[in-house]
Amino acid sequence: MNTSDKRGPLQVARRAQLLEALQRDGVLRISDLTDALGAAAVTIRRDIAQLAAEGLVRRVHGGVALPSADAGATDAPAAEEEPAGAASVLGDRSLGMLVPSLDYYWPNVAQGAEEAARELDMRVILRGSSYETQDDRPQLSRLVEQQGVNALIVAPRMDAPTADSTIEWLAGTGIPVVLLERTATAGPHHAVLESVVTDHALGAAMAVRHLVSLGHRKIGVVLAEPSPTRPHVRRGWLEAAAECGLDVGATVDALVPPASSPECNGALDDVLDQCLKTGTTALLVHADAEAIKLVQRCEERHLSVPGELSLVAYDDEVAGLFSPALTAVRPPRRSIGRAAVRLVADRLADPGRPTHRVVISPSLRVRDSSAAPRP
Repeated sequence: MNTSDKRGPLQVARRAQLLEALQRDGVLRISDLTDALGAAAVTIRRDIAQLAAEGLVRRVHGGVALPSADAGATDAPAAEEEPAGAASVLGDRSLGMLVPSLDYYWPNVAQGAEEAARELDMRVILRGSSYETQDDRPQLSRLVEQQGVNALIVAPRMDAPTADSTIEWLAGTGIPVVLLERTATAGPHHAVLESVVTDHALGAAMAVRHLVSLGHRKIGVVLAEPSPTRPHVRRGWLEAAAECGLDVGATVDALVPPASSPECNGALDDVLDQCLKTGTTALLVHADAEAIKLVQRCEERHLSVPGELSLVAYDDEVAGLFSPALTAVRPPRRSIGRAAVRLVADRLADPGRPTHRVVISPSLRVRDSSAAPRP
C-alpha cells in the first residue's frame, strides 16, 4: 500500500488491519469490520473505497473481498459481488434521501425517486429536514451509520454555517452521493459531486420570452427571499432580458418576504407601486405562494390580471389551481428524483465511472394570467 500520501498513522494502521483480516478470511461484512477495527461504518466504507481505488480490494454487497478471492471457497459470510452490468440488476439496496421540506416542491421529487427505486428493486429511506436547519449532518450520519444505506441522495442547505463541512463529509463517506437541486465541490482539488438539477435560469428565460412574444417590453421579477432557487431565476431573467433588448433598470427587480410573513403584503404593495411608476406590464414571480398573494393584492387595488398586469409564476406547485389559473414555469420534479436514483444505480454498478452532472429542462404552462398588454 502506498503510504506516502497524507493519511494519518491510525488510518494507515486500520487499513493494514483490514487487509490482514481479508487475507485470513477472504471476504468480510461491513458490520464485521466495524466490530473488529473499532471504527464507524462510514469510516470503514471510506477505507474500502480508497483500497478499491488502489486495486487492493474489491467491493461486494455489504462488504469487501480480495480482488482474486473466491467467496464460495471460504467459510466467511456469503456476500454478493457488485454486478458489473446494468443498473437494473442492483436489487436489495437502500438509498437514504434527505430533502428540506415534505410539504412543498419536494414530495413530487421523492415520488419520482420512489418510482425509479421500485423499478430497480431498491428502497428509499426518506427523511425531511428544513430550510432553517443549521446542520444536516446528524440526519445524514444516522442514515449511513444506523440505517446502513448504500447511497445518499441529498438536498443540503447550502447557506448554513456547516455547509462546507457537510459537503466534505458527504464526499468522504465512501458511498455514492447525489445532490438534488444543488451543486458542490469538495477536497483540495475541488472535485465535483454528482448532481441532478433543474435549469432554473432556462425556465426564467422561457417565461420572459413568452411575455415578450405577447408584446410586453417592461417585464419585472419578484423573488421570495429565502429560496435557494432565487439567484438562478434572476440570472435567467437578466439573460433573457438582455437577449430581447429589454431595459431591466426601467422595471421592477424586487425581493419580498415569504408569503407566510406578516411583512409580505406591504412588500407586494411596494412592488405594485413600482409597477405603476415604471409602467411595468408583466412580472415573473417566484414562487407560487407569492404569485398568488400578489394577484390577491391586485384584486384589492382594482388592478386586473392579466389586463393591467400579466404574471408568470415559478414552481407550478399550485398555480394552476388558482383563479385565474396562473401561467407558470414547472420544474421537472419527478424527473429530478428519478434521475438521481438512476445516477446512484449507475455508480453502484460501475464505481469507476466519470462524475456525472445531470441538468433537466423545466416546462412553461400557459394559462390565464398572461396576455398582451393593453394599448
